[in-house]
Amino acid sequence: MDAVRVALLREVLAGTEWPAATRRFAGSLRSSVVPHGGGLLLVGTEEYEPWHLAAHLVDEAAWSGQPELTPTLVRHRVRPGDPAHLAVGLGRLEAAGRGETLLVVAPERPDAGLLERVHDARRAGATVLSLDGGDAEVRALSHDALTVRAPGAGPGTERGTRGGTERATQRGSVPGGGDGAGDPVRDSAGDGVDLDTVQHLVSAAAGENSLPGPRGRRRFRDRLSWLADQLTAPPPVRW
Repeated sequence: MDAVRVALLREVLAGTEWPAATRRFAGSLRSSVVPHGGGLLLVGTEEYEPWHLAAHLVDEAAWSGQPELTPTLVRHRVRPGDPAHLAVGLGRLEAAGRGETLLVVAPERPDAGLLERVHDARRAGATVLSLDGGDAEVRALSHDALTVRAPGAGPGTERGTRGGTERATQRGSVPGGGDGAGDPVRDSAGDGVDLDTVQHLVSAAAGENSLPGPRGRRRFRDRLSWLADQLTAPPPVRW
C-alpha cells in the first residue's frame, strides 16, 4: 500500500488537478477556522473514523504556526479510559454553533443520527465542510465539499472521469471558499486517488502559510515530496 500511495503522489506531481482541488478546499478550511474562533471539529461515520487526518492536522497546526487547525476528533464510540483527546462523543456536535467549523469525513452515507446532528450544527451557525464519497445529502449540508469517488466507482465528474473529485461551493458560505458561482463547480482531478491520499493532500495544503523566513511557507510540491517520504516509513503509532 505504501508503494501504491507514493506512486499516486508522483502522479499528482506529474500534472493532475488534485493539487489545485485540494488546495482550494484547504483554503476554505483555513478561512473558516480563524484564530480565536470556535475551533475545528472533525467527525467521521460510524464505520470510518478519521483519526489519521486528525493526527496530520495536529502536526500541520504546529509546523505552520496555525494552532486553530488543531482539530477536536468527535467519535461515535468513546470507551472508558480513553485519553482526553479521544474521549469526545457525538454530544459535542449538539453544542456546535457560530464561529465553529465542522469537517465531516464520509466515504459512505452517514447514518441518520449523524446527518441530523450536522444539520442542527449548521442551523446553529457552524460552518460545515465535507470530504465525501458523493452522497447528495452530505453535500447538501456542506458549505464546501470535496468529493472523492472510489477508483472504478463510475463517472466522477461531468467530464466522465473515474475516481475524480467534485467540489461544490455555495455562494458566500465560506470566506475565500468559492468562486462566487451559485451552481456547484466540478473539477476533474484524475483517476484512482483514494480518500486516505486526498486527506494527506488536504492536511498538507491546510498547513501552508505566508510567514517570511526559513520557518515560513513551504511550497506545496515540497510538502508532497515530504509526504511521499513519510508514506514509505513504518506505520505510526495510532494517534
